[in-house]
Amino acid sequence: MNSGHVLVCQRKRNGSFPLKWEFPGGKLENGEAAEAALVRELREELGIDAVVEREFHNQEWNYRDNAVGPAKDATYRVFYFLIRSFTGEPVNHAFEQIKWVTPKELETMDILAGNREAVKILVANVKEE
Repeated sequence: MNSGHVLVCQRKRNGSFPLKWEFPGGKLENGEAAEAALVRELREELGIDAVVEREFHNQEWNYRDNAVGPAKDATYRVFYFLIRSFTGEPVNHAFEQIKWVTPKELETMDILAGNREAVKILVANVKEE
């Protein structure tokens, strides 16, 4: 979080789950740890160098509507991390748009289904000011 705000990204209108909001990140490369994958993905998608604070949630999620291949399996293990700090200014290299919002604002957004549990955790753990 950055001064009580979370960076969310809107998926491209011509991709899967068009215009849904999600947290930045991506898939692991072969042999890559989740934390290292996040740092790499943030560099690729947003042009920032992040220092990970800690994992705050992980879950398995199945995107049945997006299943491909003979097995029709679209199950993913998803890891959520808090970022301690980052250098650089986020620049949108991969999304329709990016936006800093408060955790409470996330509840009103069209969030990708697989991210909703993490949103609930963030909202529940934010101290009201």
